[in-house]
Amino acid sequence: MAMAMMLGPQPELANQVEVDLGRVRGPQYGRYLDEFVPGQVFEQMRGFTFERASMLDFARTFMQTNPLYLNVEYAQAHGFTDLPASPQMVFNVVLSLGVQNDSEKAIANLGYYNVQVLRPVYPGDTIRAFTKVIDRKERGADKPGIVLIRTLGVNQHQQVVLQYERKIMVGWRGNRPPTTPAPTRPVDFPWVEEPTLELPVSGTQFPTNLTGPNTYFEDFAPGDIVVHPNGRTITDEHMALTYRVGNTHPLHFDRVFSTGLSGKMSGEPIVYGGLVYAWLEGLASRDVSENALWELGFTEGYHTQPAVSGDTVGALSRVLAAETNPVTDAAGIVTFQFIGVKNISAAQALETHGEDLFIKENSKQKLGKEKIASKIFEIERRLLIKRRPR
Repeated sequence: MAMAMMLGPQPELANQVEVDLGRVRGPQYGRYLDEFVPGQVFEQMRGFTFERASMLDFARTFMQTNPLYLNVEYAQAHGFTDLPASPQMVFNVVLSLGVQNDSEKAIANLGYYNVQVLRPVYPGDTIRAFTKVIDRKERGADKPGIVLIRTLGVNQHQQVVLQYERKIMVGWRGNRPPTTPAPTRPVDFPWVEEPTLELPVSGTQFPTNLTGPNTYFEDFAPGDIVVHPNGRTITDEHMALTYRVGNTHPLHFDRVFSTGLSGKMSGEPIVYGGLVYAWLEGLASRDVSENALWELGFTEGYHTQPAVSGDTVGALSRVLAAETNPVTDAAGIVTFQFIGVKNISAAQALETHGEDLFIKENSKQKLGKEKIASKIFEIERRLLIKRRPR
């Protein structure tokens, strides 16, 4: 039965209710280290309905050039039933949905692992997110520790569209107020142990007039280094974009909060790392992924330095492997090492640092090498890329 409620004039009540400062409360979100318990499963708040306008806006804002995410006719010509959301958008949304439970109290995001994109997200699909705590490593009383979590996104048909692991550094709660209550009822966690990519793509003949000629599978060989020519200057736009994908961490949009922190994190709001990755990936798209059929996933990814408004980011890709696809002759699998830099062109970064640019920053100390201050991101990604038409 529908609700019908008659509304009369609304009286002003503030002057009639006494102020009681003994009843003040300040809700806290996220979790401290001692509030993570291995085995816990959280169903994240809200969910997110994808619509064509926001999908197109994301692809254009982050400089995507693969027509799969820009041109519905092109997508349908490849077998997709509608315009698919950019996997970068799906990743940003699923990660952001988990921030309120997972990382709103985190000191640092330490890395992405085993990210797998299992099926397309279309306009009208609603994605919910779930997180399971896998491990908690403590380093002693009052010292920050590391939490390993698994997160996945499911659509309205209960199908997993994306899953990944993430490590976050989190401090102890101590005598601070408790945060988001832990779940009190069992929650299913449909992690796919042996995932299978489900793409509607079939056949071998695809449109060739809407993409460049030099980004087919045959154009990549192990050892190739692609220097992506353009950079992208980030402005205060990043604060609104953070909330647009559902991320609730105040470090990314609350200047009072960010300047009130102590240590090297204090200062201007830090750009949400998922957006940095999306801009870098977009800068690379017309050079490596314009003819990709899908982003298979990525792993061992780190934000090695933060970015703030005013920073200009650039990117490089190094080909690690080019493999035939056992399922279809129409496409092959190319693995890239993907590097992001800031406030220096990609070409200048390569000229200045050479092969050191491709050494993991976490390995530099053991090798007796200095970390590169202008390097902000590193990851390995796999793309399913079309073969050149015969």
